[in-house]
Amino acid sequence: MYLTLTSSGGDATALGYLLHKHPDRAQQFSVSAGVAHVFYPEANDERCTVALMLEVDPVALVRGRRYGGDAFALSQYVNDRPYAGSSMLAVALGKVFRTAMAGRCDARPELLGQSRDLEIRVPVLPASGGAEMVRALFEPLGWAVTAQALPLDEELPAWGDSHYVDLRLRGTQVLAEALSHLYVLLPVLDSSKHYWVSQDEVEKLVRAAGDWLPAHPARELITRRYLAHQPDLVATAVSRLAEVDDLRTESVEEAPSEETPVRRPLVVQRKEAVLSSLRAAGAARVVDLGCGEGALLRELIGDPRFSEVVGVDVSGRALGLAERRLHLDRMPDSQRARLRLLQSSMTYTDDRLNGYDAIVLTEVIEHLDTDRLPALESTVFGHARPRTVIVTTPNVEHNVRYERLAAGTMRHRDHRFEWTRAEFSDWVTGVGRRTGYAPILLPVGEDDPTVGPPTQMAVFTRSDQPAPEVS
Repeated sequence: MYLTLTSSGGDATALGYLLHKHPDRAQQFSVSAGVAHVFYPEANDERCTVALMLEVDPVALVRGRRYGGDAFALSQYVNDRPYAGSSMLAVALGKVFRTAMAGRCDARPELLGQSRDLEIRVPVLPASGGAEMVRALFEPLGWAVTAQALPLDEELPAWGDSHYVDLRLRGTQVLAEALSHLYVLLPVLDSSKHYWVSQDEVEKLVRAAGDWLPAHPARELITRRYLAHQPDLVATAVSRLAEVDDLRTESVEEAPSEETPVRRPLVVQRKEAVLSSLRAAGAARVVDLGCGEGALLRELIGDPRFSEVVGVDVSGRALGLAERRLHLDRMPDSQRARLRLLQSSMTYTDDRLNGYDAIVLTEVIEHLDTDRLPALESTVFGHARPRTVIVTTPNVEHNVRYERLAAGTMRHRDHRFEWTRAEFSDWVTGVGRRTGYAPILLPVGEDDPTVGPPTQMAVFTRSDQPAPEVS
């Protein structure tokens, strides 16, 4: 099996510097599936092509172990692995071009980040889902895709097409990103990884595709296939990618210049604002309602002023992720004793949430349908009735400041709504009037003079309690 990658245009042989492989030499590398060869069929100023050829030893693959878990022993030795691009080719790509994928070029650092006219060919690629699937995966990444179905038998055209395609990709891409596309999507199209898929694969996926997968329209399909449809791993990866997406979308899109100070990510500023308000309110026993994987819980547990911390989420899977992310099994006893995780809904009354100093709903309400907000109001402000309630939500007016966010779209695909400052103010005022809470509205993030802050926050204080001092 092999693939070729061609750079065209001026200074095409710079490809050798970016790949850390000299065009004048053929090299070979030992990989788990066999031997990978790297060579250059052509190399001049206008056009430079590198070829990666993987010699697979199918017998060595299964010696002492069962290949792919297939009970049919013959399939361990008679298969398409030596001939078709697959997860084996992706593994070889990741090892041979690891430095290029990491975005390093010590010899000519000025080349990094430059887009190049690239053409990639994988002449025999298993394509579960056919040519349409290939286009659905690569076209959103900026590639022009030609995926020609290969016949089952050239001598017997009546047999029809196979599930293999001859793939050609053309586009203007940064090389490191182009390699990451192949590294992730070759196994996705193959849909049959040749090695055991474990928790490490989640880290590989986030590391390789964190820059482009969160915004990909086929994100869920890619994640499921890459992780061999293992539900726990898929759930972990989806959560990690959502976190990456949140950090990217809510950060300043332009790279800071020497005149522009580096700003902390909005997710960090939001946590700091919530913690500051909790401390100002004198809250010691706190409920994080809609805690997700526990990002705020980690901060609360780290501050001994919070004597009891409760994380609540409707999703048992999210709570399981929180347990792992918080390392409950290794948490010091003094912290573990202060933390509880509960499965419950924010729209149903739950006596276990009564009597706490504060309830926090960070980036939660926008995930509810608006006709469920009265139930939330009744549950939190009417039944649980803590001294303090803190609510944060996006300010939709600020969305125009995000260059990568298409006009009219929301910051997260699960958002049911995003409010203007006036809409949030009306809701906050109404809740306070109906439930006997005095609200204060506060900006979170840079308060743009035209469109306001990226996040808006309300701190509600029960009217029989003194209002907190907010700096």
